[in-house]
Amino acid sequence: MTKVIVYASMTGNTEAMAQAVAEGARTSGAEVLVCKAEEASSAVVIASDVIILGSPAMGSEVLEDSMEAFFSSIEPHLAGKKIALFGSYDWGDKQFLRDWTDRVKKAGGRMLNGEGLAVHLTPEEPDITACKELGATAA
Repeated sequence: MTKVIVYASMTGNTEAMAQAVAEGARTSGAEVLVCKAEEASSAVVIASDVIILGSPAMGSEVLEDSMEAFFSSIEPHLAGKKIALFGSYDWGDKQFLRDWTDRVKKAGGRMLNGEGLAVHLTPEEPDITACKELGATAA
């Protein structure tokens, strides 16, 4: 099984989440690929068994620009794909994850973690544990 984790990060918070998700994914015995959104290959991501995406909330609760561009490139190909989402935010009520989840579902993707895993600002130990669990159980 291959799990691909693609993320965008501005302050390092979402990157810390991505690294914890990857650590958990490795414990599941999966082959794990981690990359930033601006470096990700759409073809490799679409070919994976599980797609795990992370982004901080930006502006009026939208995805970070490089993640928006990457996600838009794979969105038409998500039908039947297993997807998990995560991200960090500063203010607001995590609307960016609900909107992102809706987009995954409209594209035919199968959400593995409800409306995603959100962390307020810097991930603390309970958040890191939740990220590791997401990586381990997303399948």
